[in-house]
Amino acid sequence: MKLPAMTGFGNDFATEALPGALPQGQNSPQNCPYGLYAEQLSGSPFTAPRATNERSWLYRISPSVLHFGQFGRITQPLWHTAPHRPAHNLPLGPLRWAPVPVPDAPLSFFDGIRTITSAGDADSRIGCAIHLYLANAPMADRYFANADGEMLIVPQTGALRIATELGVIELGPAEIAVIPRGMIFRVDPLGATARGYICENYGAPFTLPDRGPIGANCLANARDFKTPVAAYEDRADPGQLILKWGGQFHQKTLTHSPLDVVAWHGNYAPYSYNLRHFAPIGAIGFDHPDPSIFTVLTAPSGEAGTANIDFVIFPERWMVAEHSFRPPWYHRNIMSEFMGLIEGQYDAKETGFAPGAMSLHNAMLPHGPDTEAFLKASTANLVPTKLTNTLAFMFETRLPQYITEFSATLPTLDQNYAACWQALPRRFDPTNREGRGL
Repeated sequence: MKLPAMTGFGNDFATEALPGALPQGQNSPQNCPYGLYAEQLSGSPFTAPRATNERSWLYRISPSVLHFGQFGRITQPLWHTAPHRPAHNLPLGPLRWAPVPVPDAPLSFFDGIRTITSAGDADSRIGCAIHLYLANAPMADRYFANADGEMLIVPQTGALRIATELGVIELGPAEIAVIPRGMIFRVDPLGATARGYICENYGAPFTLPDRGPIGANCLANARDFKTPVAAYEDRADPGQLILKWGGQFHQKTLTHSPLDVVAWHGNYAPYSYNLRHFAPIGAIGFDHPDPSIFTVLTAPSGEAGTANIDFVIFPERWMVAEHSFRPPWYHRNIMSEFMGLIEGQYDAKETGFAPGAMSLHNAMLPHGPDTEAFLKASTANLVPTKLTNTLAFMFETRLPQYITEFSATLPTLDQNYAACWQALPRRFDPTNREGRGL
């Protein structure tokens, strides 16, 4: 059973696991209830505008200075941080990978993270890295915090239990979770195996996109985002805290669980969202609108209308446009698009793109429907049709994405991906102005 959760997005929450654990009227009294320590966790500069100022007050058994002591370096050879541009022999072009299987050998969520692409510069707080995670074992007494960026977790198969400083999130496929920069957490699979995608966002935090002319409703609604209630661990078991900082990994031995926050209030917190609650909009007349209408979350870049990262989904929806080519059209884009398929089938790729697959279409490289999807859409009877059994997503960034040696050498890399367009027929006929029957 999932723990109860508070709803809302960007609000100031207050929750306590013991009655009266939250001080009233001030943040740091001389003596906190239950002998707790008061500590502030800031996700923005102190002087950030109110609308973007993020901080939470935590009331915990032990202050985090006891957890973040002297660290020792460890290696995590398959997790890379931008800028990372390894040499490989792959030519420039569109790329696609079949699903990567979860290995039989025990593998925790943390140890199973493999970087697929990276973009930008983590030190400059621009760009992102996109990872695949594979897991079949718990993290047990290991905890992790990422000082380089927040982590958007997208399960594809298998459910996860994410225990954080501020509470517990349980989620499975068709749900997402966001863990803020610097937050300590532990992830355990709830079944035999789990696989999914991660976007490590180096820049401004994800937020809801402006709706503009859409108005007050549809897309992702704030009330559907869930923030966990306080749930603390009072455990004096030995463990390890792993900190990612500056692209390097550091580890410290613990004598007490760092997930010991008994109460908290604020707006810097992990959250989850059920993608089934996304209310899509689309063309009800003609033409195919830009995919930006499917944006769930956006991480702004500081340049109006140009995101550091957009998280976009393509859910089940009705297609009703008249006299229109309904799938995504052929295009070249200044943004770089990493796509994954959570379940079902993607309408622009009839074959070769199974759940768990990945594709990369970098900036200004053309892409679009494969031959089969194009011919089918060009001859379809344009009656109202509902796309079902589909849930794809896209991490889109303004920066070029560089693939890692791991992704360049994956056995699941489709060596003939570009062949899906080679059978497109020549249809040009200068005597057929209407294009009928082509």
